[in-house]
Amino acid sequence: MTIACLKKLFQAVWLVDFEFHQPDGEHPTPLCLVAKEVFTGRVIRAWNPSGSMPPYGIGPDALFVSYYASADLSCHLALGWPMPIRVLDLCAEFRRQVCGRSVPSGYGLLGALAYFGLPGLESAAKEGLRDLAIRGGPHTPEEQKQLLAYCDSDVVALERLVAALLPHLDLPRALIRGEYMAALTHVEWRGVPLDIRRLQILRDRWDEIKLTLIQRVDRDYGVYDGTAFKCDRFERWCQACGIVWPTLPSGQLALDLKTFREMAKIHPQLNSLKELRSTVGKFRLNNLTIGRDGRNRCILSAFASRTARNQPSNSKFIFGPAVWIRNLIKPGPGRAVAYIDWEQQEFGIAAALSGDGAMMTAYQSGDPYLAFAKQAGSVPADATKESHKAERGLYKNCALAVQYGMGESALGYRLGLSPAHGRELLGKHRATYPRFWRWSDAVQDHAMFHSVLQSTFGWRVQVDRDPNPRSLRNFAAQANGAEMLRLAIILAHRAGLEICAPVHDALLIEARIENIEAAVATCQRAMQQASELVLPGFPLRTEAKIVRAPGRYSDERGAKLWAELWEIPVLKQALQQTENENEQDGSL
Repeated sequence: MTIACLKKLFQAVWLVDFEFHQPDGEHPTPLCLVAKEVFTGRVIRAWNPSGSMPPYGIGPDALFVSYYASADLSCHLALGWPMPIRVLDLCAEFRRQVCGRSVPSGYGLLGALAYFGLPGLESAAKEGLRDLAIRGGPHTPEEQKQLLAYCDSDVVALERLVAALLPHLDLPRALIRGEYMAALTHVEWRGVPLDIRRLQILRDRWDEIKLTLIQRVDRDYGVYDGTAFKCDRFERWCQACGIVWPTLPSGQLALDLKTFREMAKIHPQLNSLKELRSTVGKFRLNNLTIGRDGRNRCILSAFASRTARNQPSNSKFIFGPAVWIRNLIKPGPGRAVAYIDWEQQEFGIAAALSGDGAMMTAYQSGDPYLAFAKQAGSVPADATKESHKAERGLYKNCALAVQYGMGESALGYRLGLSPAHGRELLGKHRATYPRFWRWSDAVQDHAMFHSVLQSTFGWRVQVDRDPNPRSLRNFAAQANGAEMLRLAIILAHRAGLEICAPVHDALLIEARIENIEAAVATCQRAMQQASELVLPGFPLRTEAKIVRAPGRYSDERGAKLWAELWEIPVLKQALQQTENENEQDGSL
């Protein structure tokens, strides 16, 4: 791709940068704007931009170029301006270009310039000017001049970066990524509705209730001494329950939260303890970024992972911390939310991409894990989820282990069995789905020989000198799952749906109560269409959970701990007090 090629495609290419003031959880207040048209060199500078339309082209014959586009496009929403139709996000394209490689100076605009050996504003100067924008107004004439100059320098940087990235652009698919960023702007703007009353009660009393919460949850485990988690007590509890817990090379139990999450999937009785450990560790309720309108908003960090999934801050995003926190999600009066996710998405993606007929049949059965057990000859053909729960659990964990690239020893530990049992189960997977394994081997071989892997819509990862074969095998499912989610958001946004949040393989949407079922149906059609775009002829199923006001969202993994919280007397009393105050306000 060259400038001459761009001229054939667009009448104008606008490099755009805003500076804005945006407290955590709030919408931005635009301060200034600089835009430069590449072909003519025309530059527009505006302090406190206004008007009903942007001063640059936004039609199909103009290309809007910025770095992490949702930041600048949120200023369009703040100003009431329409969105550009064609968007090129240089942050997404830089991440695609360097994915899997070392990026010494990071993924910001300065880091991208440094990667290509291009000059940019000194980091210290940039920090100072960014702080000036973050501070908000009023600004003196001299400060306004400085911020406009800062904005100008970013546009100069965009022009340099465009020139460096143009030879590597896959422009048709880059524009899909740009449209995704425009749709994601609306998602970040909308945010997730929360129960602010209960959140404030928890924030006000958090330090004083943690010990009581530990005591209540620990009644079922007996592994705490005050606020201290005791490894020896936990080891005895595991032995009493017949749970074989993974260990470190030192022989000590692996007590990290990732291990707890994995083990809780196998042993649901661990859920409350896992949630408790997530809660009383580094978790801080005040880190959730909430706007004055009671909605959780944060940057969703699109394309931030190697597989191009979003990576929002775990501490700022309502779906990031302990699962019980999600009970704070609550639609406002007359409103409803729906959580819609793909069923066994990664299993379905692997089946379709590999073309393994048995695996595709297992997915289409509606319960691929039970179907796997039947296909492997471990349960009778008339087995059900209820009649053969234990066997289904074994085969489910085996299927998930394959998706995660887990070896036989790790699978044995995960199941509380020996490595030999893990080897046997993985052997049955290989025997049942041979075509999948030939494809998976070919994916790894391709990565090793060609040093690159690519998803259906062009996201790619460079393979370094010391690759992890398991992550290479898992790349296709993860990266194509990310593609699927991006396409679903684009299609759902085009259909006019109110999307509150993307969550790995799911969407949280919002609508008026009387419209929620129609919105869910529209969203499910968008998600099915997205799956067929990634996996032609093999649509993936979705399931939906609707919550209507005055109800609240709940995840069963955190339901018990949430209930325990509100049985703590100090919280129970505070909640009753606020309810009484609300009733009195209503009567007035």
